Amino acid sequence: METSFIDFRQAKFLTSAPDIRHLGADKGIEIAFAGRSNAGKSSALNALTQQKSLARTSKTPGRTQLINVFELDQDRRLIDLPGYGFAQVPLHLKEKWQAALSEYLQDRESLCGIVVLMDIRHPLKDIDQQMIDWAIHNHLPVLALLTKCDKLKQGARKSTLLKVRKHYEEYADLVQVEVFSSLKKLGIPQLINWLTAHYQLPEAPAKDTPTEE
Repeated sequence: METSFIDFRQAKFLTSAPDIRHLGADKGIEIAFAGRSNAGKSSALNALTQQKSLARTSKTPGRTQLINVFELDQDRRLIDLPGYGFAQVPLHLKEKWQAALSEYLQDRESLCGIVVLMDIRHPLKDIDQQMIDWAIHNHLPVLALLTKCDKLKQGARKSTLLKVRKHYEEYADLVQVEVFSSLKKLGIPQLINWLTAHYQLPEAPAKDTPTEE
């Protein structure tokens, strides 16, 4: 299958939804960005698309309260999921966001991959592992991005990368792990390559050519 080029700079905001019933048609390909509220999800989306304010960034964890949809073209969408592990929000909001997150992951047919973002200084938190384990169980490909890698020196950065890769080496066919920094633009080529590979639409089956009898 020939790989089609995707210009992520063309991403545009489509809608925000409290649940999957407000997301629009469940067709084409969606890849979701998930992570703890302070993992740098919005910054990664902005760096990927080279747009400063495509996704809202905030110093307050839990700002993303809705499922945000960004359209790449008529068949492909980026999904910004509500951050999990929200620290300073009321319990009823935590429960509401968790329900929307779970429903999307379980029931959205067009979901074809997940980018899980983890702060490289605090990787493999229980909730991150639960997300990745769920994806593995459901045979969904995962790109685990160790964000804010500019906060570590090169040796510590490489050590953490190897540690997380070893943790998932049994599932290397499904889980790819890379370091990432939206500030220093590190890991963006790897992110683009992974997304491009998993955004490819299946080829239409060839039609049988009628034969003369």
